[in-house]
Amino acid sequence: MIVSTNKTSYPNTLVVITAQDKSRSQFEEKDNITVVKDEDGKIIGYNFFEVSDFLDYDKLPNGEVHPTQDLVDTLNKKLAEAGFEANLELGKPTLVYGYVETCTPHPDSDHLHVTTVDVGDEKHQIVCGAPNIAQGQKVVVALPGTLMPNGQQIWPGELRGVDSYGMICSARELGLPHAPQKRGIMVVPDSFKVGDEFEPTKCDELLASGAITLD
Repeated sequence: MIVSTNKTSYPNTLVVITAQDKSRSQFEEKDNITVVKDEDGKIIGYNFFEVSDFLDYDKLPNGEVHPTQDLVDTLNKKLAEAGFEANLELGKPTLVYGYVETCTPHPDSDHLHVTTVDVGDEKHQIVCGAPNIAQGQKVVVALPGTLMPNGQQIWPGELRGVDSYGMICSARELGLPHAPQKRGIMVVPDSFKVGDEFEPTKCDELLASGAITLD
């Protein structure tokens, strides 16, 4: 679940995305809430308008909003009051540390690799184009449902005909101030626990000190 604001273009609005929009969307509006559905009728998101009526809008960040259980409960209450199904749930972190178990050349590319990445309770196939990707690394993984600092949304897809479930991240893609200005995913220390949530401040401090590199 991606929750965000755009206080410049869409003031006093909260956007909740629950699934990838792959086709023509349908809309249903009630009481300052718009439910967005795909062409099959599956709910893929919500737009909440005039949110200052029930949230402290000024305290919300401009951009990604990290949801809490209190926020989810408040949004579900508004959905129920409007006559919609109140089924939002607080999900697991989507930016986590992972371990690259396998790394093999892509069958249809001279620079892509197909990896198997352990993220704690699951293992996923992820296609990666970084020149320094290798088996045995601990890395930062953006799982489907991640909103990156540059506004990119991460969803399942495929690269050159191979399925890819997420993205292995560089420090620049993670928006870290001390990110190296060259290509390559960020390799974190072996002491980091697979499946734990990415800690941007900690990782940036380690980048600044040289404890985290591209190798």
